[in-house]
Amino acid sequence: MTAKDRRDEMPVLVVDLDGTLIRSDSLYETFWAGMSEDWGTALSALSALTNGRAALKRSMAGRTVLEPEHLPYNQVVLDYIRDWREAGGQAVLVTAADQSIATSIATHLGLFDEAHGSDGEHNLKGEAKARFLEERFGPQGFAYIGDSKADLPVWKAAAKAISVDAPPALQRQVTALGNESEHLASGVKPGYLAALRPHQWLKNVLVFVPLFAAQSFTGMHVIHAILAFIAFSLVSSSGYVLNDLMDLRADRAHPRKCKRPLAAGRVPIAHGTMMVPLLLLAGLLVAMLGGPALLGVIFGYFVLTTIYSTWLKQRAVADIGTLAGLYTLRIIAGSVATGLDLTVWLLAFSMFFFFALAAVKRLAELVDLEKRGIGTAKRRGYYVDDAPLISQMTTASGYISVLVLALYINTFAVQELYTAPWILWGICLVLMYWISRVVLVTHRGKMEDDPIVYAIRDRTSLVCILLVVAFAVAASVL
Repeated sequence: MTAKDRRDEMPVLVVDLDGTLIRSDSLYETFWAGMSEDWGTALSALSALTNGRAALKRSMAGRTVLEPEHLPYNQVVLDYIRDWREAGGQAVLVTAADQSIATSIATHLGLFDEAHGSDGEHNLKGEAKARFLEERFGPQGFAYIGDSKADLPVWKAAAKAISVDAPPALQRQVTALGNESEHLASGVKPGYLAALRPHQWLKNVLVFVPLFAAQSFTGMHVIHAILAFIAFSLVSSSGYVLNDLMDLRADRAHPRKCKRPLAAGRVPIAHGTMMVPLLLLAGLLVAMLGGPALLGVIFGYFVLTTIYSTWLKQRAVADIGTLAGLYTLRIIAGSVATGLDLTVWLLAFSMFFFFALAAVKRLAELVDLEKRGIGTAKRRGYYVDDAPLISQMTTASGYISVLVLALYINTFAVQELYTAPWILWGICLVLMYWISRVVLVTHRGKMEDDPIVYAIRDRTSLVCILLVVAFAVAASVL
């Protein structure tokens, strides 16, 4: 049998795009890509939606350029298409996504003989897609790969129904259609918990700092601090998900960030979009239990986080100052929740110390870019040549924080709180060592993107943390 004979005998393999060929949704992809450049995208989306989903898809596709080379493709589907073509069959991409997106992806992959999408007026989905395929290839003239309940009319009209990562209930529905069926599984595990970045909740321990600074561990103080911790964890996770949605394209081009759940397609972008308001609402409800002042601080934190993700992140130095402020807001939240006053010394120390940590984060990114031969940070206000200056800012700010602590040790308040305040000088030595080492490690390209994450994984940093705690306890009890 010749290749032409096999091609004529085999039905055409029709492949869906969203949730099937890619572990994502092209409409949400274009929406968030547009949002990362212009918040007016939200208003444009609402306006276009009044003319139907096809018009919405056309509008979003026209506002930004989708990067098909960085999309999270479903490898099991790609392999299936290649095997089908090697057997002599044809493959066609037919999607409810806009035609421009279908063409772009088909051109990039080079696996499809045709590509069809919505035209701005007609949404090529469900019954409409089934009618289109029957007119194009004839009844039972095609096999179809899909992933959702909306594909049932198409599967019913197909010679062979192929599902991808479908839940058991949907698989049973597909099988019950009576035509030949097959069920594919990508084996990709969902990453909902990882999308919340629970390791970053360690930063929220800062809400307990006012308790330790005042050495006040009464029951109500601890309870209110715990409420602040929970509220901050929920709201900060909302901010992290929003940040990941805004940074999808940049993250996918990054060697490590491409593994984040949203960028890798382990969490659907539609679900990530819903997670942002749900986490925010849950966090604000918990904050309400701590009183209106705590609610105000945490809501202000989210607003500042949103401004940072959408604008300040792209402004050199202002981004570092904002990150330092977000750290300090956690301490302020702890003070507001417990009713314990903050000293100017603690606020000064936190601003300088966390400015240094934020600068380390940017320095690590620039060092990584230099190693990869990239001269400019995408969606950042820095060039690789700025690394020496950022390094100086890190060291200077870190050492100033130690100086503030040293001056604080000699105040009357410390003499009242600690029985052996001179032991606190050991903390200054540990911090000077740790800050110096962090800068050195970052210069060598061994720093993770976040110094907090690095600290909890680095044995030397953990020893430094234990020493700080030991010096503080010794100064209190000796």
